[in-house]
Amino acid sequence: MLPYDQVAVVILNYNGKHFLEQFLDSVIQNSNNARIIVADNASTDGSVEWLSKNQPSVEVIVLDKNYGFTGGYNRALAQVESKYFVLLNSDIEVPENWLTPMLELMESDDRIAACQPKIKLFSEKKYFEHAGAAGGFIDYMGYPFCRGRIMHTLEEDKGQYDDTREIFWATGACLFIQSKLYHQMEGLDERFFAHMEEIDLCWRLKSAGYKIMTVGNSEVYHVGGGTLSRDNPKKTYLNFRNGLFLLFKNLPTKHLLPSIFIRMVLDGIAGIRFLFKSEMANFLAVIKSHRDFYLSLRYLICQRKKIPEKRLFFDQVYKRLIVSEYFLKSRKKFSDLQDIESLK
Repeated sequence: MLPYDQVAVVILNYNGKHFLEQFLDSVIQNSNNARIIVADNASTDGSVEWLSKNQPSVEVIVLDKNYGFTGGYNRALAQVESKYFVLLNSDIEVPENWLTPMLELMESDDRIAACQPKIKLFSEKKYFEHAGAAGGFIDYMGYPFCRGRIMHTLEEDKGQYDDTREIFWATGACLFIQSKLYHQMEGLDERFFAHMEEIDLCWRLKSAGYKIMTVGNSEVYHVGGGTLSRDNPKKTYLNFRNGLFLLFKNLPTKHLLPSIFIRMVLDGIAGIRFLFKSEMANFLAVIKSHRDFYLSLRYLICQRKKIPEKRLFFDQVYKRLIVSEYFLKSRKKFSDLQDIESLK
């Protein structure tokens, strides 16, 4: 008998009443006896009132302001007692039996810290979705990619990723995680605010000796882009800044300075490209991201010291540059990449 009652599905909401109206019923109906909780980041669209009136069985945690993805979840999960948490985006539809394969896997091995299902497009369910696809990896410059998604190219799901296997990071869009490990790792790093924070958490878990998995016989359907569009300068800023945060916190010392230097050069090239395209707001976002990285160095050094040097995890980091593989060598699929055996 699986302990569904020890699973808390926690949906972080900020002005997403329209998503709750559309998708919350599927979560309630298809999650067996798991607890369903909505943590509200001080929405102003009537989300809390709607929940009280229309979904009285759902637990609601009301936060006093918008703490972002990281701070919102940290504060909400501090109030939830459960063996497992499932961090679930509000813009996700879940089918029947989505939870069972993940719970079975987590119960089978306490060295598995977290897992994810396949993440597929809500609008075109035969394709993988950007935020996690069939499990995430990063290259040595900190650029993330997935089985089923490299850069902005999405693969069609033809069963090629139906296996259950170890990965480098699991998506925050649907993250099934041991609660005790979430708290031991001090949760999501709130300096990230949003974007790449789950990669940082998974990297820290790997450095602590735990496994991150993808579950090929579970899937959910994600709308995506619900908060910030791809070209939003705020998203540009967070992606560039957080990429540097991620590398500085987690890379082994011998790889740290070369990787940071090369990453900054690549960021500079991207910034110049924004300038030539007359995307001044994105150009300034890159500059601001580097400024704030330097201003955060004291904090990052303190965080880095929490992980003993000998435990800093570098296995399963892709030793080639994914940007080069994609743009220069036209390798658009995970199976096209060279040296992917190093990721197993």
